[in-house]
Amino acid sequence: MNGNKTQAEWIDNLDQKLFNTFPGRVVRKDLVQKLKVGFSIPVYVLEYLLGKYCSTTDEEEISQGLILVKEAITDRVVRADQGELIKSRLQRSRTMKLIDLVSVAFDEKDRGGKYWAKLSTAGLDKIHIDESFVHKYERVLTGGVWANLELTFDETITHGGVTRPFVLARMQPIQIASAHLEEFIEGRNKFTREEWVNILMRTIGYEPSHPDFTWRRKLLYLLRLIPMVEKNFNLIELGPKETGKSFVFREISPYILLLSGGQGSVADLFGWKNRKDKPGLVIRNDLVAFDEVAGQNFKSENDKQMFKGYMEQGSFSRGDERGTVQAEAGIVFNGNIEGDITSIARTTHLFSVLPDTIRNDDAFHDRWHAYLPGWEMPKLVPEHFTSHLGFIADFIAEIFHNNLRALNFTDSYEKYYSFGNHVGQRDRKAAARTISGLMKLIHPDGNCTRDEMAEYIQFALEMRRRVKEQLKRINPIEFSKVNLSYIDKDTGDEFIAECKEIGATRLIPESPLPPGDIFTIGIDTTIDRVCLFRIQVAALPGSGRFQFVGLTTRAVKESARMGFDYLRANARKIGLDRDFGSYDFNIQVISPTHGKDASDIGIAFYIAILSAIINKPIAGSLVVLGQMTIHGVLNRIEKLGDRLRIAMDAGAKHILIPTSNAADLGSIPAELLDKLRVDFYSDPGQAVFKAITE
Repeated sequence: MNGNKTQAEWIDNLDQKLFNTFPGRVVRKDLVQKLKVGFSIPVYVLEYLLGKYCSTTDEEEISQGLILVKEAITDRVVRADQGELIKSRLQRSRTMKLIDLVSVAFDEKDRGGKYWAKLSTAGLDKIHIDESFVHKYERVLTGGVWANLELTFDETITHGGVTRPFVLARMQPIQIASAHLEEFIEGRNKFTREEWVNILMRTIGYEPSHPDFTWRRKLLYLLRLIPMVEKNFNLIELGPKETGKSFVFREISPYILLLSGGQGSVADLFGWKNRKDKPGLVIRNDLVAFDEVAGQNFKSENDKQMFKGYMEQGSFSRGDERGTVQAEAGIVFNGNIEGDITSIARTTHLFSVLPDTIRNDDAFHDRWHAYLPGWEMPKLVPEHFTSHLGFIADFIAEIFHNNLRALNFTDSYEKYYSFGNHVGQRDRKAAARTISGLMKLIHPDGNCTRDEMAEYIQFALEMRRRVKEQLKRINPIEFSKVNLSYIDKDTGDEFIAECKEIGATRLIPESPLPPGDIFTIGIDTTIDRVCLFRIQVAALPGSGRFQFVGLTTRAVKESARMGFDYLRANARKIGLDRDFGSYDFNIQVISPTHGKDASDIGIAFYIAILSAIINKPIAGSLVVLGQMTIHGVLNRIEKLGDRLRIAMDAGAKHILIPTSNAADLGSIPAELLDKLRVDFYSDPGQAVFKAITE
């Protein structure tokens, strides 16, 4: 450092240590925002220029470098509305230097083959390009490269009888000259784990010292980076707006594609059939991220199956001579979910905001390796952004793309831990990949302590369990095993991963309910889903009238009337001597799980009406299942396993079911039966005596 220069006040110890360890590879992150306004240019291009002129901690050198960067942007970076101006200036001056995104197409029908270049921002196409550039920088064929360019103009050049005057005379891709893994790892080992995570946070633009950025949140931010370093990693994040879900996928790397507003057809993703010059987005990129995914649709079942197959296997077939095509791009879904997450998690599932075509497709969602709880991320404010040093975006992008993706740490946990018996093959694969990604980001040398690995495996299992919990709600029987756990090989101790939003609220209280208040579960035929219902009955002096509020469908009213009529006809058999015509009944039916109708909940109405009349409460933690005819004949209930799962999730411990369903218990998972006390009843009167507390 030159002692005559003034060092900025913003420098802290981590800045100085980072600058000394990675000279020329770091840049002050707040400078980007000062330059970005008015230009359609990625952050990694701006940071390339900043790294070239401003990679220093000296304030005066930074000021001088900023002048040079601004001049370069003004002179060479083209705005989208300047295309015709560029043509005019090029025709007049005969040569120009630009910074633009260059892509190349090959026309095999043009006299044995011809390469044509296109400049995306300037809007110029049919530009002559030497084959040597194409062969040297092949990425121009698969998405394009931002580069320093020199264009020339020669009106004497014709092609196919048409004047084609534009020539790409020179090009130099914008990238760091070198990014070697050995040097990167050597530098990483000079920092503590906490220091290194803070450097990564600053690299993506955030100030880790802000109190909003807890250690857990820092790990969640790193989870967004895992698809960049782990091949075929599928991540979904749903959360409120303004939490930066898409920022890192838009700005940090040229190997990432962010699609907004439902863009990205199956043809775009996997390539046009019989068009070898149109490779799919999953071939050209390390990951494809979908923003505002609630707008994403699948035009046909075949499209969805291709998408699903790729997420599972990392390969696809377009049905032509190419056969099965391998690709390494991960799939990321970002979307918005608002409201009380705990309530949503307990009453429906956390994929409910997705498009209709995939919302309840459990096989599709089983492909997610991790579900990032976006509702835990803070809404961003200016104080969250850093003014300190972080890695130049293009440098870290090259490290991610060329170095870290090649590593494999999926077995790193096996030194200390194994998985529990609820961890299926897909769960194991998902958790191992999340662990591998964290290791690459935080410990690229592959070494961490036992306690650190315990933290990573717990985190990975939680992110996968969040997926499984939603699958359980969609398909309770198939996805009943959700207690994902790991076992310490030395002690044999087992640790279960928990999701904070699960189990936070008991819908069914343990204490006895007020008289006339009961829980039941029925099938809502309007949506073909098993739903939880709460029936509340108040018996008041009156003239035998029924007043319904809440759900008032015909089927609900008929179940209530059937229960009442049977009770009135058989009251003396159960020792009840009352004038039923002297009561008015106020009945409220609600569904905490958003059911809208049910025709198989008559027994619950029968018990609730009787409980209200005799003013005796119904037992706590109880759910009563069943329907009867007007003569009290019990019907066998359908989807018993689904109902038991819903009951357990809602907090029930005691279930009453018709004796006719006894044979069905053999098909119910043991972990359900272990947590529920199941009692049978053979007639409505027996159900009453078992439900109403003494």
